[in-house]
Amino acid sequence: MTFSRIAGTGSYLPPRRVTNDELAAELAQRGIETSDEWIVERTGIRARHFAAPEVTSSELAEHASRHAIEAAGLQPTDIDLIIVATSTPDMVFPSSACILQAKLGIVGCPAFDVQAVCSGFVYALTVADSMIKAGAARRALVVGAEVFSRILDFNDRTTCVLFGDGAGAVVLEASEKPGILATDLHADGRHVGVLCVPGSVSGGKVLGEPLLRMDGQAVFKLAVGVLEASARATLAKANCTEADIDWLIPHQANIRIMQSTARKLKLPLDKLVVTVDQHGNTSAASIPLALDAAVRGGRVKRGDKLMLEGVGGGFTWGAVLLQY
Repeated sequence: MTFSRIAGTGSYLPPRRVTNDELAAELAQRGIETSDEWIVERTGIRARHFAAPEVTSSELAEHASRHAIEAAGLQPTDIDLIIVATSTPDMVFPSSACILQAKLGIVGCPAFDVQAVCSGFVYALTVADSMIKAGAARRALVVGAEVFSRILDFNDRTTCVLFGDGAGAVVLEASEKPGILATDLHADGRHVGVLCVPGSVSGGKVLGEPLLRMDGQAVFKLAVGVLEASARATLAKANCTEADIDWLIPHQANIRIMQSTARKLKLPLDKLVVTVDQHGNTSAASIPLALDAAVRGGRVKRGDKLMLEGVGGGFTWGAVLLQY
């Protein structure tokens, strides 16, 4: 039987790092009051990275992808499947995956985007795992890349302080040994309005409001419940228990949501990988960014069991249990 396993990880953050104090000073010029203390207390975020105006998601993705491919000991031409999870693509079409494919000098393999917002990387990893198990690919490049700073309303302090830009990537390859042990995906479109960017393009004009809108309290209540349920469902599929989890690597949205999920799974907080304090919420990029940080920092080692989970607009959520 063919399985899939992570052969390499990579990540990339734009050079511009914006601390809470710097962001607060910029917002003050707009008449918006906030502070480092206010942001940290509610979110755990201390800084985030913003891409330069001309930088696209595919550019961030290229840097992260090259790091992941190098870590796997491969060349870009060894890749035969590219999936990019993003809610901030370079353009309406073609996909950012096709643009990334060209930048990497890869020709002919399937390349497409997945749009599940902050759950996007979990969705993309699940799709790649299924394609490898089905024999449709041998080495997949799975990327989460976002420039969320482009869709933020900097007159709304409840949302603009939360998000940042970045990209993370993994190379997933066919293996005789199990890597991805189980996955669990869900969506509930009844909650579209709690987290969305209600805008579109028609006749050369922007219709609606192309800026992020979020009901924070509704998202918090939904997130804590579904993340626990999805993690438990994934463990059950793999015949594992909470005690088998070496590291919990959740979507980096809010430290309170992350810690609450860890407690519900009876995991000590020192098994929780946290990068939200330095990256902010990078949507589909947050899980692979955190994974790469933990791998390169020496915390995650070969053989460790990792629980990845995310929740985002749609309303989408899901989890992946894997042995690194």
